[in-house]
Amino acid sequence: MTDTTPGRLYGVGLGPGDPELITRKAARLIADADVLAYYSGTHGRSIARSIAADLIPDGVIEELLIYPVTTGTTEHPGGYDGSIADFYDASAARLAAHLDAGRTVVVLCEGDPLFYGSYMYLHDRLAPHYPTEVVPGVTSVSAAAAAAAEPMVRRTDVLTILPGTLPAPELARRLADTDGAAIMKLGRTFPAVREALAQSGRLDDAIYVERASMDRQRIMPVTEVDADAVPYFSVILTAGDRAPKNRQIADRSRPSVSEEATPTSSNELLVVGLGPADAKWLTPEAAEALAQVDHVVGYGPYVDRVPVRPGLQRHSSGNTVEVDRARFALDLALAGEKVAVVSGGDAGVFGMASAVFEAAQDSKYASVPIRVLPGVSAVQAVAARAGAPIGGDFAVMSLSDRLKPWNVIEKRLAAIAEADLVLAIYNPASRSRTTQVADAKDVLLRHRPADTVVVIGRDVGRPAEAVEVTTLEKLDPASIDMKCLLIIGARGTSVTPSGAVWTKRFVD
Repeated sequence: MTDTTPGRLYGVGLGPGDPELITRKAARLIADADVLAYYSGTHGRSIARSIAADLIPDGVIEELLIYPVTTGTTEHPGGYDGSIADFYDASAARLAAHLDAGRTVVVLCEGDPLFYGSYMYLHDRLAPHYPTEVVPGVTSVSAAAAAAAEPMVRRTDVLTILPGTLPAPELARRLADTDGAAIMKLGRTFPAVREALAQSGRLDDAIYVERASMDRQRIMPVTEVDADAVPYFSVILTAGDRAPKNRQIADRSRPSVSEEATPTSSNELLVVGLGPADAKWLTPEAAEALAQVDHVVGYGPYVDRVPVRPGLQRHSSGNTVEVDRARFALDLALAGEKVAVVSGGDAGVFGMASAVFEAAQDSKYASVPIRVLPGVSAVQAVAARAGAPIGGDFAVMSLSDRLKPWNVIEKRLAAIAEADLVLAIYNPASRSRTTQVADAKDVLLRHRPADTVVVIGRDVGRPAEAVEVTTLEKLDPASIDMKCLLIIGARGTSVTPSGAVWTKRFVD
């Protein structure tokens, strides 16, 4: 008895619906297959099979994989996810039996197999064990753009593909932060998607394409679509050259004021502290200011925290271009725009306020008023969670040596330790700065006892929040990263029996 050589698995993309968009390779593999597998809803009709119907050879084994549930409810103890996982396991087992028998198995997929395609769940289960090849297909996004004759992105534009199943606020945020976008998985999600388009200011330019390349194809503005008649096989497109640009500040893609006509008046530039994390720490003053500006400028994660609304343009940039970012905002304000520069925590504590004033030293910004709106600082948030560790005199330092040399940091650490001040440490570590917490610990231990109280606050105000109380001797530098803020106690700092940390207001 000889062993059977395992068969080969193919995930074959059929394109969006028009049989003429099936590739020659896909057509050849279908004609040569021993087994053709395809999905269908609970009704048993397969769109994939209907696209490839004219290519299916006589005598081929057909495996119809019928979903146990689509949009309905299920009695499965694991709910929808459990039911679908069991279905994919069973489907993979059915195909594995053919592969073990040496048969060539072709799985038919609408669009592209690995682009929101159900084939990928079989691929995950079977590809590690059998020879496998994926044949790409024309995606529904490509077909929709072609049908609408809509160039999606040009030159350095960014195209974002989004599932309509995202929560509306998240969808709106992502729409506001990209150039071109395509939204898939519509159907019942359409009302929320339409609301997200409106919030992000993209609704008026959005184009709806239904059943791209199929017989019942329809194309119209999203504003004219009947929400009750939207099928799953539809796509919304927003083109990059129509949308408000959200370029990286460092690219300086927006013309500076010097390149434009001289404005007649400047607007006040606001510098806003957002608080350390949760929206409940955003002050009413800051919230009111953000509701009135037309532009928000800042480091990407902070800009993401500003709610999207119609008419608001968001300008994100990386974490090391503070002065460029400030100049960009000043240029906007100089041109008469209403602008807010945002920072996490308090903008005046290792935030954007100082960078804005630095950039504003240029005489061309002399007519731009600058107003800083305070926010809850990270040190306040961590201290409050721990108890009252900064109840007495304290100092605040950053361990980042990007703007100052390490020898200066060491001198200041030593001076603070000798002065017996509580010390809050920002920016203790990063991917490129991995030794500084250990170095700082060594400096502090030369002047402070080993049992000095240390508070480690991580992600305070966020879902992964954690506050740990330890000692200077037991502080593990390897456990500290950029998400942490450290508070090093002084002689008057102690821990209550319940674990709260506090510092006496005065120590002789």
